Amino acid sequence: MATTTAGPAADHLTPEQRQSVRLTLRSPRHLKTEVLAGLVVALALIPEAIAFSIIAGVDPRLGLFASFTMAVTTAVLGGRPAMVSAATGAVALVIAPLVASHGLDYFIAAVILAGVFQVVLALVGAARLMRFIPRSVMVGFVNALAILIFSSQIPELIGVPWAVYPLTILGLAIVFLFPRLTGVVPAPLVAIVVITAIVVPMGMDVPSVGDKGELPDSLPSLFFPDVPLDLETFRIIAPFALTMALVGLLESLMTAKLVDDITDTHSNKTRESWAQGAANIVTGFFGGMGGCAMIGQTMINVRASGARTRISTFLAGFFLLILVVTLGEVVAVIPMAALVAIMIFVSWATFDWHSVHPSTLSRMPIPETLVMLSTVAVTVWTHNLALGVIVGVLVAMVAFARRVAHFVTVDRVLERGDGRETAVYTVHGELFFASSNDLYTMFDYAGDPQRVVIDFSDSHLWDASTVAALDSVTDKYAHYGKDVEIVGLNQASRRMRVRLGGMLNTGH
Repeated sequence: MATTTAGPAADHLTPEQRQSVRLTLRSPRHLKTEVLAGLVVALALIPEAIAFSIIAGVDPRLGLFASFTMAVTTAVLGGRPAMVSAATGAVALVIAPLVASHGLDYFIAAVILAGVFQVVLALVGAARLMRFIPRSVMVGFVNALAILIFSSQIPELIGVPWAVYPLTILGLAIVFLFPRLTGVVPAPLVAIVVITAIVVPMGMDVPSVGDKGELPDSLPSLFFPDVPLDLETFRIIAPFALTMALVGLLESLMTAKLVDDITDTHSNKTRESWAQGAANIVTGFFGGMGGCAMIGQTMINVRASGARTRISTFLAGFFLLILVVTLGEVVAVIPMAALVAIMIFVSWATFDWHSVHPSTLSRMPIPETLVMLSTVAVTVWTHNLALGVIVGVLVAMVAFARRVAHFVTVDRVLERGDGRETAVYTVHGELFFASSNDLYTMFDYAGDPQRVVIDFSDSHLWDASTVAALDSVTDKYAHYGKDVEIVGLNQASRRMRVRLGGMLNTGH
């Protein structure tokens, strides 16, 4: 007779099994981890959502409601378990000018349209572009994010009462040292409880969550933006919506890849892409400011709290709504010092310290380090993670093109047969727009004998630039009245030359 084990057997799970909601519900220990992680993330989300609302120039309720709807929707539909999506600073920065120029209704319409764009991008396979993001860009993205998380906490430590500093130090001691004692309760939650228990009874006058903005006292309701449904409205909101869609999608996919690495599991990036779009559509119709994946809160959930399933993400949104609507007065007294300590810990844990270790830098190729540093520099300078990744990828492409451009070599041998001399050139390497530029200079046009053979058995023609370069070579030999025979082209290269040969250097 089969029996069901709810305890020990369910506690020894592989990384992939740890993502299972069903198996987690059967394991009290893992379920407790998910519930407490969701509570910690919810508490950390509240001041962040309020701050991002202020950046966007909208009521704090829009950021809080967006964090609820984004977290819950992506928890159900998303392709990356345990990743937290909510209102974000990247989205706030993109959308703020539209709020200032056209008001709330156009802003919400742009959020909905951004969601539609993200669904379309998912359907056309945008998630597959992640394969073109090099590891150095990913490392730069993570390091830049860690720096931004840390720098965002600095204002919370300037011009504040002296008591904030020992409280923050105490919070840091708890989140760094408590896990060495036990992992039963997430250290960030312990820090929040302990510091709040010190501040409130003593009546200490330190900044709290309530100082960030007014918390809502009612549930979100359906909202339909009052904008004309015409091309003029589309013209106004489309640029903002498209930028928001691209920034949000890129940040979400990069975060998903990071969580994949941390948890040793795989995620469905295409599913996550359209889930982000669906979440923004839902968020817009509930009057939220939209958002995307949040690396800071995701790191609290995955790394600091040990969550692995959709349960923690769903509960983060659920707890956030319950806390701000029904327990707003309690949440409002939580000292910001506790949350600052948690975010500093997240920054430290997120940064890839191995990537900047002297031994690593001494072994790493200089172009790889340059790609990482450029990603960090642009991201930190612009506070735009998507722009930093784009620049990093471009630098990586240039570095790669420069490196492989010199991989093509040409060997020349003089052979004698049938009473005449023949120059045989053998081309080695991949020929494309960067490497083929040097091909023209690798032949002795004037000094070669009457017959020339160029062997491409160890090469491949990849683009029109290569065909044009080869045409230039044969044209130059024709100018000297010499015969050229091209041999060894593989099938794909031969088809390309037949299709394009003789058409690229004559203006046809």
